[in-house]
Amino acid sequence: MFDEFKNAFQKPNNAHVQLIFINVLVFLVLAVFYVFSTATGFSDFFKLIHSQLAIPAPVFTFLTKPWTLISYAFVHDLTGIFHILFNMLVFYWFGKLFIEYLGSDKLVSLYLLGAIAGGISYLLVYNTIPFYQGRIPADGMVGASAAVYAVLVGTAVLLPDYTFFLLFLGPIKIKYIALFYIVLSFLGSVGGNAGGNVAHLGGALMGLIYIKQLQAGVNWGGWITATLDWLRGLFVTESKVKVTYRKAEPKPSRPPTSKASKATQDEIDTILDKISDRGYESLSKEEKEKLFNASKK
Repeated sequence: MFDEFKNAFQKPNNAHVQLIFINVLVFLVLAVFYVFSTATGFSDFFKLIHSQLAIPAPVFTFLTKPWTLISYAFVHDLTGIFHILFNMLVFYWFGKLFIEYLGSDKLVSLYLLGAIAGGISYLLVYNTIPFYQGRIPADGMVGASAAVYAVLVGTAVLLPDYTFFLLFLGPIKIKYIALFYIVLSFLGSVGGNAGGNVAHLGGALMGLIYIKQLQAGVNWGGWITATLDWLRGLFVTESKVKVTYRKAEPKPSRPPTSKASKATQDEIDTILDKISDRGYESLSKEEKEKLFNASKK
């Protein structure tokens, strides 16, 4: 675990740790603003910043801050440490397992899809069911719980019989852990944190749908991966070295072979890195053939 956090942004297939780092960094920065603004009598300044990150319940207020559908999932309650602590612990355990089977790209996609599903669920119940208007604060919701629930349930759907060994409880299959969390949120959906628990259920539903669709060959998070790849590409400078080619000398004729049938060691290493980062199904047909042929040598 120490090695994962020490080299969070250097190691491949480490998105669970990277997302935890982002959450903790946002928490610490906001905590500093909160303490100094409160101590100096400028608490309204902190409230202004916080209101730009929390997702507001009234739909017309939300439409003026659409980015909060994502930003709220990286902000946590500053009055205590347990909100972020429990979210990040659960996310670490289940996110690490998720990545081993499906890779970092799909974890990031499910995290963001869970946040979106949780935010939409929160907006829907507040703006369509009168019961919730008296129980959900209009000034907004924060927390990564909906995104964490999506990863938790998604992992449980993918590997229902995988077992965690819990302190004092012993071995428990993760499908029962996920069910326990869902029941808690369902009971809490009419309690003091009604809006938060409804968002949890929305994230959990997204986790179920995402994995079921993935198993059917449909990747709901493909657009997120493509968008993030495009954004990364904006910060990668293209090489200015001009490459020229000269006509190759004629070589003795050999039996014709497929282009995909041969691969250098560098190509194989690149393919293996891609599997580690995005999973086997991200390979093209040619890459799979190269890997298969290399395994027969």
